[in-house]
Amino acid sequence: MSLLPPTDLETITKRLGRAPNQVEEGCFLNLWSEHCSYRSSAKHLRTFPTESERVIIGPGDDAAIVRLKGDLVLAIGMESHNHPSYVDPYNGAATGVGGIVRDILSMGARPIALMDLLYFGMPESTKNVYLFEHVIEGIAGYGNCIGVPVVRGETCFDSAYSGNPLVNVVCVGLAHQKDVVTATAQAAGNALILMGSTTGRDGLGGASFASRDLSEESESEDRSSVQIGDPFTEKLLIEAVLEAIEAGYVFACRDLGAAGLVGASAEMGAKGDLGFHLDLDKVRLRESGMTPYEILIAESQERMVLEVDPADAGAVLAIAEKYDLNASVIGEFTDDGQYTVELEGEVVVDLPITFLSGGAPAFESEPEMPEEQVEDAEMPEIKDDPKTRVLKLLASPNIASKEWIYRQYDHEVQIRTVMKPGDDAGVLRIDDETALALSCGCNPAHITLDPYNGAAGSVLENAMNLACKGASPVALVNCLNFGDPEDPLIYWQFAESVRGIGDMARALNIPVVGGNVSFYNESDEFKTAIPPTPSIGMVGISGDCHVPGMGFADAGDVIILIGETRAELGGSEYYRVYGCAGGSVPVPPGGPQKIIDSVVAAIGTGRVTSAHDVSSGGLAVALAEMAQAVGAEIDLTGITGVTGTTGATGVTGPDLDPDAALFSESHGRVILATPDPDAITRVLQARGVSHRIIGEVGGDDLRIRTGDGAVVVLSQGEIADAGESITRMMR
Repeated sequence: MSLLPPTDLETITKRLGRAPNQVEEGCFLNLWSEHCSYRSSAKHLRTFPTESERVIIGPGDDAAIVRLKGDLVLAIGMESHNHPSYVDPYNGAATGVGGIVRDILSMGARPIALMDLLYFGMPESTKNVYLFEHVIEGIAGYGNCIGVPVVRGETCFDSAYSGNPLVNVVCVGLAHQKDVVTATAQAAGNALILMGSTTGRDGLGGASFASRDLSEESESEDRSSVQIGDPFTEKLLIEAVLEAIEAGYVFACRDLGAAGLVGASAEMGAKGDLGFHLDLDKVRLRESGMTPYEILIAESQERMVLEVDPADAGAVLAIAEKYDLNASVIGEFTDDGQYTVELEGEVVVDLPITFLSGGAPAFESEPEMPEEQVEDAEMPEIKDDPKTRVLKLLASPNIASKEWIYRQYDHEVQIRTVMKPGDDAGVLRIDDETALALSCGCNPAHITLDPYNGAAGSVLENAMNLACKGASPVALVNCLNFGDPEDPLIYWQFAESVRGIGDMARALNIPVVGGNVSFYNESDEFKTAIPPTPSIGMVGISGDCHVPGMGFADAGDVIILIGETRAELGGSEYYRVYGCAGGSVPVPPGGPQKIIDSVVAAIGTGRVTSAHDVSSGGLAVALAEMAQAVGAEIDLTGITGVTGTTGATGVTGPDLDPDAALFSESHGRVILATPDPDAITRVLQARGVSHRIIGEVGGDDLRIRTGDGAVVVLSQGEIADAGESITRMMR
């Protein structure tokens, strides 16, 4: 019985003029899976803006290449490892790191930074805590061993992730442009070398496994679909591949990720309009008795394929031997357009290469909006006073300090890290005049209620994080995590999220240079799909390595709020903590580029001592996060709603109620502290950006005066204690 969907089997049989054999079926099953072919999503992905003056290589390769300065370029990629991380959280997460690192490596770049975006069920469940703990261990265990720092991350908790956690990883690499290679095979007659670990049965069918729902039995039934990582071999592989590329031996290169050997070799040949002949007898195996199907499809880790001139094959094999790596010539590219595989003299696969790689028929559902969208929300009666409300938000796992996570990561290896995890963005020093800022994340609660504005707001939020470090965004990647695309509602969420990301990317002139689509994130056990989760990874460039942190630093500094606060509590953490559904989701403000440029210009004056984006938890949480070392006196009595007109110094309209003033998550807001408010005000006024002075740094406590005359007083001890909820949980 065929494992292929009947329509695919019919298409293949008609095209070949015969039925595919069992090995060929396995090749199609994986290469035509949603994970490899994007057959449900490609139509929408093509709407993203992908070009700019900096983009050298955009979507379609293992990673994007973006110009940094001179002959230096960045390689940027993002991947998911969701299903494997549920079945085997340690190895699933570890190999997710290994895979994205090799994607960067395959472009000829040295990996210099990682970011992780993690989504789990609520930590009240023992199983969710187990997944959380072991995913973190897997990322730390792999990243620390290979010497690539984790400089930024995002962790979100929601009950809907209980049966299907998400593990998304971003990697950034650095290269000289002359050393950049791609996955496009260059010439018939060139040899293909397989280098790295031996090939075993681990990771069998990983691509097709990633394209189906998780069942209650997944932990036992699908364990063979999870790869086992070896970071020490990966470290050797990094050095060996870079040495071969820098020596000029490598014409094209690809990581063996989804669909294993058949995926990498067929895609390389198809990209170069070439065929390929593969001799499985030359593949070094770690297990005896492996079938052709297993050798082709296995996703054993730490393996790369390199296209080289046959005359240089010996030199490349010698480099592999120097690093104690397995390597062998396994085949050659041909000019006949066929993908043929041979074992012991018998041809076991004979397929048109462009049909195998790239021939999957597209299909899509009809998007269908939900019948009702909840606009208004009734807040249950809350007896907590404002101070207690703030402390409960600070203790929420979505807001609480993530120090327990990032202290397990080596974020200083390679000695580039200027801004460590825990701030709005990670910052890496490239040289005395150039720094990279990195941000990641999205807000699934906003996106669930309003996929378009929620996704657009997530892009703006990441850009604001970079701007708070004085960096201008230059590129973004994404990992689009959704449920079953054959469900019209989920497909609508996907399409609207893509539209929101694309429109905000255009508004901010940020090209979308790559990413990944992960569908079928659903759990039979919990009978639910994950919330729509289009994770964003973003990179910005600054001309100054001396950037402000988010914490208040100097008593006497004046505190300025940039942007407009609206009564937008829908999808807020405040509503979640107090059990309120619905409401108005934050809508990104008009002219977002002007806001970004204003923040970057203000920080560029050198007169900003601290800067922090306002996001989850609103102004109350942002101010508390800033006041952990030095307190402040804040007056929010003049915070107003947006029923009037926007001016250069604020917004006219009725005063917001205290809840909205404290907890609204309106986009496009930043808090700056400065000893020279006149200089900063001149910058903001010149650009017509809404802003107002809201207080002064000083004292041991955070004191916030609200619109109803109440004063919320939080000591530094109370702020710190509330934020330690995750650390206490993991003791």
